[in-house]
Amino acid sequence: MLIIRPLNFADLEALERLADSARGSLTTLPANRDHLSELVSLTQQSLTKEVGRAGEESYHFVLEETDSGNVVGISGIEAAVGLRTPFYSYRIDEIVHASSELQIHNRIPALHLCQDYTGNTRLCSLFLDQHHRDPAALHLLSRSRMLFMAQHPQRFARRTLAELQGLQDENGQSPFWECLGRHFFEMEFAQADYLTSISSKGFIADLMPHYPVYATLLSAEARAALGQPRPDVEVVMDLLEDEGFTYKGYVDIFDAGPTLEVRSDDIRSVYMSRNLPLQISEEGGSDWVLVSNNKLQDYRCALVRSNAAAPTLTAAEAAALKLEAGDEIRCLKLDAGEIELADAGVGLG
Repeated sequence: MLIIRPLNFADLEALERLADSARGSLTTLPANRDHLSELVSLTQQSLTKEVGRAGEESYHFVLEETDSGNVVGISGIEAAVGLRTPFYSYRIDEIVHASSELQIHNRIPALHLCQDYTGNTRLCSLFLDQHHRDPAALHLLSRSRMLFMAQHPQRFARRTLAELQGLQDENGQSPFWECLGRHFFEMEFAQADYLTSISSKGFIADLMPHYPVYATLLSAEARAALGQPRPDVEVVMDLLEDEGFTYKGYVDIFDAGPTLEVRSDDIRSVYMSRNLPLQISEEGGSDWVLVSNNKLQDYRCALVRSNAAAPTLTAAEAAALKLEAGDEIRCLKLDAGEIELADAGVGLG
């Protein structure tokens, strides 16, 4: 059985293995022990903290095989970005150039360096071990966070975002970085990405041009990369869009990957999930149901076969989720077609 639970210090070695497997594909999951240890510490501190509004809390969860105890995935939520260090994005807007004398009226897309997402919640660090990249595991790993948000809304902001990695070539080079970022830093894209993962985007963004960058001055490859996700994360983009996330013209300052956003109350898994009393039964059901307890430090979530209208769990499933008969659970019915998606991608940063 696969379950979701909060990250703890006993997971540090497994976390390092996942970071090594990611091979730098996730900015928020670098192969750096100190940073990974801080992820654990922040999670444990956040779960024990009394929270009335979103702040600097960070919640990371692992996907565990209960039979073996192996950790095979990770996902996270940052309650409010940009409070300790700047959170930069490029906003793509049009600049109007007009001449009444020549009767010329041009609308030119331009990149504006901004901190518009400061204070918003961010989904991050979604990564699955390559041997467990199937749709069921992906849905459990991603949507379990949203059930956690639904149960504890005071801990999160009114708007939630997710950044997706931008296009790279077969050598791992970003056409957007090669066209723009490289002119301001004497380093490779991978090095810049790693440095921001272990510190912040602030120290590099401070060196980026603060005036609008006209998109027409970029190379054709860089323009084509604006707002486009890396092919292996398109399945994650599909899942987020199904949850209600949309792209509104914000891109990452390094690889121009798209930033998706949604009002937190409008996330499908948030407003469609329900709290219902649990019944214990060995009969099970035919629906795919995401089920979680309503705890903080002992949060647990799993994807099971049950009856969505009157959810039941087997005694073993209930024990794995730290539940007893009569306990209130949060559950969400998933369509069978959602679980039959194509193979899951690498993840999102």
